[in-house]
Amino acid sequence: MKKALLSAACLGTTTVFAQVKDTLQTKNVDEVVMTASRKKENIKEVPSSITVVGEKQIQSQLTVNSDITSILQYTVPSLGTNSGQTSNSGQTLRGRQVLVLIDGIPQSTPLRNGARDLRTIDPSAIERIEVIKGASSIYGNGADGGIINYITKRSKTDKKISGVSQIGLTGQPYGGTLGVRASQLLTGKINKFDYTLSLAYERTGYTKDGDGVLISPTYSIAKMDNYNGLLKIGYDINENQRIEASYIGYSSRSDLNVGLKTGKYGITPTIGEGIGKGLETTPQGTPKNHNIRVSYDNKNLFAGTSLNINLYYQDFKTVYGYSDTFFNGGQSNVISQKKGARINLDTQLWNSPNSQGEIIYGADILNDQTVQKLEDGRFWTPNMSMTNIAPFVLAKIDLFKKFTIKGGLRYENIKVNVDDFNTLSTLKSDGTFTKSIPVAGGKLSYNALVGNIGVRYNIEPYINLFGSFSQAYSINELGRILRTSTSETIKNLETKPIIVNNYELGATGQLSSWLNYELTSYVSTSKLGASFVQSPDRALMIQRSPEIVYGVEGFLHFTPAKWIQFGGSYSWMEGITSVKDDGDYSAKINNSRISAPKVLAYVQARPIPTLSIGLDMLHSFQQNRFEPNAKTGLYAYGEGYVPEYTVFNFKSSYEVSNNWRLSLGIENLFNKVYQPAISWWTARDSDFTNALGLRGTFMIEYKF
Repeated sequence: MKKALLSAACLGTTTVFAQVKDTLQTKNVDEVVMTASRKKENIKEVPSSITVVGEKQIQSQLTVNSDITSILQYTVPSLGTNSGQTSNSGQTLRGRQVLVLIDGIPQSTPLRNGARDLRTIDPSAIERIEVIKGASSIYGNGADGGIINYITKRSKTDKKISGVSQIGLTGQPYGGTLGVRASQLLTGKINKFDYTLSLAYERTGYTKDGDGVLISPTYSIAKMDNYNGLLKIGYDINENQRIEASYIGYSSRSDLNVGLKTGKYGITPTIGEGIGKGLETTPQGTPKNHNIRVSYDNKNLFAGTSLNINLYYQDFKTVYGYSDTFFNGGQSNVISQKKGARINLDTQLWNSPNSQGEIIYGADILNDQTVQKLEDGRFWTPNMSMTNIAPFVLAKIDLFKKFTIKGGLRYENIKVNVDDFNTLSTLKSDGTFTKSIPVAGGKLSYNALVGNIGVRYNIEPYINLFGSFSQAYSINELGRILRTSTSETIKNLETKPIIVNNYELGATGQLSSWLNYELTSYVSTSKLGASFVQSPDRALMIQRSPEIVYGVEGFLHFTPAKWIQFGGSYSWMEGITSVKDDGDYSAKINNSRISAPKVLAYVQARPIPTLSIGLDMLHSFQQNRFEPNAKTGLYAYGEGYVPEYTVFNFKSSYEVSNNWRLSLGIENLFNKVYQPAISWWTARDSDFTNALGLRGTFMIEYKF
């Protein structure tokens, strides 16, 4: 296998295997450099699985759909299928909540998860996506199922200026669906300075299903303006020292004004019809997501020691649609501000021909202030301010260039200040409203020592074995617990954190010059998990009980000739829980977290040097894990039967010259009328919606 530089997690909690499928467009697919984590290392030293979605692959998927949640569902085996909406509810990773980052800056809001963290950046600004699968404490709170880190583009040229210009149209074979998209990338280097500037804009049209009917306006991506800007400036002080600063801004706002016609679950889809009521005061979407980062690197701070410091700030707001479930109605939002620092030192202990040893140590500091309110100012959750100071240490030993051992510890020290507040009066299933009660806030403290250990043994190129144990520590959905409080003080509420133990075993290798594979099995346990369940009055509540999630996943990639490649992946998982904490795990975690088995398959060909064509397939199997209520015949939330479905996407590109390229992508190639999984497992009339019908994207690209 060719030498590849990869970056491992600071704790070794998870390490990496690069799964890159764009070999027909990249000369050296094995040579992937990871920069999001804390230490570069060879691929043969990593003891667990990660998916890396490369720049060419992102661009290829962007030709079909610019929605990042769609790109991820087609490239990450163990990630749940997307909803086709602005919400990424149900798109869990290995059955648990995922922590989303941009260049290491947290985008998720674990204190009040609003399910809008995946759609926080335009794909045109992304160089690659690193998906660390399994519980991880690398970046702190919220990574029960793993981490998705968007690594933004950087300057890779010695020219003073170079760039890529793109403009395109999207549309369906129905009126009103035409959309436009444009992006501009500029990069360059001037003496010791380098820069990257990326701008993108997209205006979507109406969205319709395969029958040409308007899709439900709830969480709709229709009639939306999306803006994205990236500015990154770096300065090489000398050969050992570098400083870099970046700003990333994202905004999405919808002016869709379509009425809602509620259907019947399992029979008639909920659709858009007529004119909306005009009750919204703020456009739906994510009006702002500002990220500022400053980093400093010193490769030789003192004898055998390097230093990396990252300082960051994030300012985020997302707004939901009007709802009459609040007393007097209203629109809710989630507002979050984060400030943090990551300090990392790496010291080489020894370096002999047959063994090497090093120690990585430092600290992470984070302040996260999150609140959920209505646009009229009423609080749905109180103001929550979390401060997390987490020192860590990792030891790594490599023996005979075949055997790697890693082990680390991280101490989580978390304090949360909660303001006094009054609960919001909301609609109950019987048509009455809950009573608003005053709740006294206070201080909550959490402390824990989490650890990891991993080993990898590279026997031969065709068989490399790895295994790891890792832990995650998170205070997940504290805001939802508080907003439904029936106690007048937070001290009486169950707000204990979630500690997840993740066990993973896998094998990977290259059987020949044209075939590589990976097979992974995993088990994750938590003594006190958190799942949405339906109470007797059909209201949603959080169930805290012991959990076990287990599963398998794997992939095969074939490249029998230079002009063609094909392959696929399979993922399966199951989740069980002991509701009464009595050792009886006969109850299952519902489908809002446990996704149906999924097969991804692709074929990519280049019949002539200037033409590339490809076909992607996603097959989601049926999921029939629960029985409906014997009296009412209704499924509880999250327990609905999910039928299987298969979708094909077509993508192609033609290089007119060295500078010009045309591309055409078709989503849902056969215009299949189906419902995404979330329409079924929610088991609610209002959520039973059809998926997007056939839609094409035509783009023109100019490189200079």
